Amino acid sequence: MRVTQSMLSANSLRHIQNSYKNLGKLEEQLTTGKKVSRPSDDPVVAMKGMRYRSQVVEVEQFNRNLSEVYNWMDNGDAALDEVNSVMQRIRELTVKASNDTYEEKQRQAIASEVDQLRNHLESIANTRVNNKYIFNGSDTSGKPVDLSKIDQEVDLSTIDANNAKDYALFAEDGTQLLWNDISGGFIDASGAKVEVPVTGDYIAKEVGAVSVNQKDVNIEVSKGVNLNVNITPQNVFSLDFFSDLGKLVSDLKSPETTGDDLSKSIGVLDGHVDKIISERAELGARYNRVEMVESRLSSQEIIAKSTMSENEDIDAEKTIIELTSQETLHRASLAVGAKIIQPSLIDFLR
Repeated sequence: MRVTQSMLSANSLRHIQNSYKNLGKLEEQLTTGKKVSRPSDDPVVAMKGMRYRSQVVEVEQFNRNLSEVYNWMDNGDAALDEVNSVMQRIRELTVKASNDTYEEKQRQAIASEVDQLRNHLESIANTRVNNKYIFNGSDTSGKPVDLSKIDQEVDLSTIDANNAKDYALFAEDGTQLLWNDISGGFIDASGAKVEVPVTGDYIAKEVGAVSVNQKDVNIEVSKGVNLNVNITPQNVFSLDFFSDLGKLVSDLKSPETTGDDLSKSIGVLDGHVDKIISERAELGARYNRVEMVESRLSSQEIIAKSTMSENEDIDAEKTIIELTSQETLHRASLAVGAKIIQPSLIDFLR
C-alpha cells in the first residue's frame, strides 16, 4: 500500500487529537474529583451512582427526621417531669391540709396554691413546640385543654341533634364519644355508633375542654419504620385529672371538709401520679428504641457514603501519575508530528 505525506499528516493529527482528549478527561477528573461527569463517560458507573446517591439522601433525610423525633420526645418528657413535680407538690399540700389542726384560713391559702398549680398544669398540657400542640394527638393545631370549659357544667338533657356536635361525652371508664354527622349520633374511638340516653353515666363537656384526639403522631425513622413520638393525652391530661383537682380545690375551700375527706383525695392523686409515671416510662421505652435506630442509621450512612465514594470518586494519586504519563506521551507525539510534516519552499528559502 502506498503511504503518502497526507496520510502521515492525517494520522499524526488524529493521534494528537486523541492525546488532547485523554489529557482533557484526566484534567476534568482531577478538577471534579469524580470518575464520570456525564452518563456517557461510563453508563454503568453513572447508573450505580444514582442508586447509591439516592440511598445516601434517604439516610440523611431519616437523620433529619430523627431530630424532629428527639424534639417531640424531649419536650414531652420534660413536660411530664414537670407535671410529676407539680403533682408531688399538690400531694404534699393535701397531706398538710388533711391534718384537722389546720384552720380554715390555712386551708384557704393551700386551696389558692393548688388552684394556681392546676392552672399551671393547664399551661403544661397546652405546650407548643414549633407552634404545634404536642399533647393533642394528631390535631397539633388545636388547644388540648381549656379549664373554663372543664369547669362549666352541662346538662345532658339540653343536648339534642341540633347542638350535639358542640359537645363530647365522657364515661367513668374514660370512654369518649363525639357527634358524627354521617351516622347522626355519637360514636366511640373505633367509629361505632353508641346509643346515648338523655340521662346516664356520661358527663358532657364542650368540645375543646380536653383532648379527644387519640391518633398517634408517627414519624418515619427508617424505611417502613414509623415511631409514635407523642404521648396519649387521655392517659395524663384527662377530664378526670382536672376535675379531681378542681374538686380538691373546692374541698379545701369548704369549711365542712374534714381531714378524712382530704385523706381520700390523696389516694386519688396517687392514682393520677401512677398514670403519669406509666406514660413517661412508655415514652422512655420508645426513646431507647430511637437511640438504637440512630446508631443503625449512622452505620448505614457511613457504609452508603463509602460505597458511593468507591463508585464515583477517583484515586487522586493514580490519576496524577496517569496525567503526567499522558503529558509525556503528548509532547513526544507533537515532536514526532513536527518531523514528518512535509517541508515547504519557504523552509528552503530560509
